[in-house]
Amino acid sequence: MRVAVVTEPFKVEIEDRPVPEVGDNDVLIKVVRAGICGSDLHLYKGTHAFRKPPAALGHEVCGIVDKVGPAVTRFKEGDHVTVEPQVGCGSCDFCKSGNVNLCTHKKVPGTPGWLGTFAEYFVAPEQAVYRLKNDITFDEGTLVEPLAVAVQAMNACSGARKETIAILGAGTIGLLVLAVAKARGYKKIFCTDTAEFNRKLAVKMGAFAAFDPLNCNVEEEIKKETGGAGVNVCVVAAGAPNIIDQASAVTGKMGEVVLVSMITKPIPVYTYSFVFNEQKLIGTMTYTTEAFRQACEMINGGLDISPIITHCLPLEDAGKGLELLDKKTENAGKILVHL
Repeated sequence: MRVAVVTEPFKVEIEDRPVPEVGDNDVLIKVVRAGICGSDLHLYKGTHAFRKPPAALGHEVCGIVDKVGPAVTRFKEGDHVTVEPQVGCGSCDFCKSGNVNLCTHKKVPGTPGWLGTFAEYFVAPEQAVYRLKNDITFDEGTLVEPLAVAVQAMNACSGARKETIAILGAGTIGLLVLAVAKARGYKKIFCTDTAEFNRKLAVKMGAFAAFDPLNCNVEEEIKKETGGAGVNVCVVAAGAPNIIDQASAVTGKMGEVVLVSMITKPIPVYTYSFVFNEQKLIGTMTYTTEAFRQACEMINGGLDISPIITHCLPLEDAGKGLELLDKKTENAGKILVHL
């Protein structure tokens, strides 16, 4: 079968690999769509924390069940499915409490022992596979995984006041947070992004307003639209050096700031604002199994987040998709790969 592999930084090659073997509890999936994620871009650039070339790309996937192991009971050939791309050790406190995302021994695709999803076939244990309705498009099904990141972010806040929310960064995750916030009843949703394309997409998807942080005072604009109070919740989905301070500034007293973006470089934070206003700063790491289940339920329930998809490229052009995201040579939202 064909597999897209980062053989060295900035180089993607299509390799011929054997179809994965199917264990007793495994499901073999004929991949129809796979999604390019920011972590794939880090692998491509050689900057990922633990996925290093050579490695197969991808962990977002949607496809059709091709074969099941003899112990599998919930799936059959022909089912449309997606996969929660993480399997915990099952014995640590985090796994036992449902927080497999925090398991230090979890397995993820694209690492030794589990091939990535940019392949004609992908194998996963039954426990990680989720059925999709047949009327859900494969494009939409591929978005369950990134949507789960947004669900996890929104689950992290108390939700006591579903009035106003600011989302700093309107890339894929920021726009999906917008979709979840809208579905959960937030009345005024503000977004910020330096790219006009992203701001327009945010408004199209239901944002009350979208601001350019380089050309306006975001704090003033949001305070004006909230009667001076600031928002109840702010989700950080970008990584500008001053973004945590900006998040605190637009958030009201006893508000919550949820940090989704993985900011890997040290940045100064004005903690006084958090203390003085009794604000909470909450970090979220990918998603729990429950958040993934909720995301799948939302897609099966008809949540339309397809506007974020801008490109669908053949497997052979996976490298071009990564180059596009890296160099930003044209407007791009979510980029999918079709097989």
